Amino acid sequence: MGYLVFVLISALIALGFCVILTRWIFKQPQGTAKMKEISGYIKEGAKDYLKQQYRVVGVFFIIVFFILFLMGIRGFLSIFVSFAFISGGICSALCGWIGMYIATSSNSRTAHAAKKSLNSGLKIAFSAGTIMGLVVVGLALFYLSGWFWFLKWWYARGSCSGCSNIDSLTTITSTMLCFGMGASCYALFARVGGGIYTKAADVGADLVGKIEAGIPEDDPRNPAVIADQVGDNVGDVAGMGADLYESYVDSLVAAMALAVTAGLGLNGVLLPLVLGALGAIASVVGYFFVKTKKESQKDLIFALRKGVFSTAFLVSIFSLFFIFSLLGKGFIGVWLAVICGLGGGILLGLFTEYFTSTSFSPVQKLAKSSSFGPATVVIGGISLGMASTIWPILLVCLVIFLSFYFAGSGNYSLGLYGIGIASVGLLSTLGTTLASDAYGPVADNAGGIAEMSGLDKEVRVKTDQLDSLGNTTAATGKGFAIGSAALTTLVLIVAYKENVLLLGGRIELSLLNVRLLIGLLIGGMLPFAFCSLTLNAVAEAAGFIVEEVRRQFRQIKGLLEGTAKADYSTCVKITTQTAQKKMIAPALLALIAPILVGLIFGAEAVAGLLVGSLISGFVLAVMMANSGGAWDNAKKFIEAGNLGGKGSLAHKAAVVGDTIGDPFKDTAGPSLNILLKLMAMVAITFTPLIINYSLFK
Repeated sequence: MGYLVFVLISALIALGFCVILTRWIFKQPQGTAKMKEISGYIKEGAKDYLKQQYRVVGVFFIIVFFILFLMGIRGFLSIFVSFAFISGGICSALCGWIGMYIATSSNSRTAHAAKKSLNSGLKIAFSAGTIMGLVVVGLALFYLSGWFWFLKWWYARGSCSGCSNIDSLTTITSTMLCFGMGASCYALFARVGGGIYTKAADVGADLVGKIEAGIPEDDPRNPAVIADQVGDNVGDVAGMGADLYESYVDSLVAAMALAVTAGLGLNGVLLPLVLGALGAIASVVGYFFVKTKKESQKDLIFALRKGVFSTAFLVSIFSLFFIFSLLGKGFIGVWLAVICGLGGGILLGLFTEYFTSTSFSPVQKLAKSSSFGPATVVIGGISLGMASTIWPILLVCLVIFLSFYFAGSGNYSLGLYGIGIASVGLLSTLGTTLASDAYGPVADNAGGIAEMSGLDKEVRVKTDQLDSLGNTTAATGKGFAIGSAALTTLVLIVAYKENVLLLGGRIELSLLNVRLLIGLLIGGMLPFAFCSLTLNAVAEAAGFIVEEVRRQFRQIKGLLEGTAKADYSTCVKITTQTAQKKMIAPALLALIAPILVGLIFGAEAVAGLLVGSLISGFVLAVMMANSGGAWDNAKKFIEAGNLGGKGSLAHKAAVVGDTIGDPFKDTAGPSLNILLKLMAMVAITFTPLIINYSLFK
């Protein structure tokens, strides 16, 4: 168990470094009184939204907790499953809260630092993002290792009541899977609710402010501008933090569960945690590589790449030592699976960057199509998103094949473990990768504060450079999360099958099995139904904002002239209430669908549902994330002075494309990867009910 000590120490190092960075950020000046005032509005709005979200989600968690607790008492599950579920949700919520608090405390400081230099602004924004990344990694490792330590001690005492025929490691890992289920449940609410909030405010503000009134983005005359800034934090920081926390946890616990199936014992179970700990330390080192002396977009990209590449390099070198130490030199194939995951993660980022960055032809071509009007921009963005799915899908297929082949060497169970380890390898750089993603909303807020507080135009130019790169890194982070979700979901599907067999059920996965085919069709449909609910929610909420902004422009005399102040709080209230209502149906769909299909059609139908949703959901998520990122940066490309610049016909057309892309990339698309894993987690947890009470066994 000495390796668990290493994991705990690594977690404490990551969390301790977060404390150091937080103290440094809080020592930096916030700027003028006006900047402090605007930042305060944003922070209060974000806090109020999260408090309301906790009330709604809390009721759901209490209900599910008692359901799982009763199943534990009846002997269907370990008694600890319910506690693992609720603690997983609490940790996911905590990551989102910390990330939001740091981001809202860093926005005005980033704007003020940008007055000095681009690198100064980058340092504060990236430090805020690093705190988000390392909190996710550190808290996950600390809690998982603590749970494992406790459960190992408990079952060593012979306290595995109700599961005498199940090996203690199997019981431990299956219990910890529900830790991931709790994290996934909260993350789905956070991603969907935050995504609806941020994009409703953003779309509503753009449609009336930019297109109808012709005022600049983040203009203080726009009543929805504060709601838009708040949305960047509750959706793109708090929601994203909870999202990637559950991605990280799910990949670790899934690989741990497969280690038992592969017969690797305690050392195989500990390896994913050890690799995660190594990645945490490497991410701390990688932070110091992110800096630039020049003030160009290419240098900013190179600075962020240095952080990711250095982290990946350290993990690739030192992971070999730990694998040999835990498993022996005969398991070099497992190390090659780690390399497959690391390489796959880097290439996913590069593919996403190519399709969403203003530095490359796809976005530039999309921007040029705006000269012909909104229709060509919309068609071009959808086409670009569809084309962008080709290479990521082929890459993930290659990672799956190579990691299975290298680790397995003819052993099927060991090959599946290799896929799980590849997923862990892909996410081992999360501390740095998430930092590159989370810094974007901070830079976006900084630009808004610079505009609203009347700073020099040069400051806004610098923050726009940071924001534009943030759009690319955010798209890269989404591609990274989606790729890891595909690998993790595949592993969880295997874990579901093993769980059915372990509990004495029968599962025939022949394509000629009618129930499997029914599940495949339902699963293929679910991501589309889910996206329909989330996109419609954004459209409805944005409509409310459009009406409110128009009302204020009509009724508040002097608002458009700048002699009167907008009522920001009403827009914040509207988006908060609408997001809370509209996030419930998509979240319940993920929870109810696998249970309902299982209780009607049986275990094979659930397996089909998981596979069908993985295939359609993975492709759809990549398409939506890249289309949205490309539309956003096509607008930024024009706003930089190309094709007529701000206010031109091309710019207005690009704004239309961007408003469509916003819910694509920040609401529906990133929520899909949580949907896939959560349905698999629910299926595993409720396997006993599906086996015993299905109508068609």
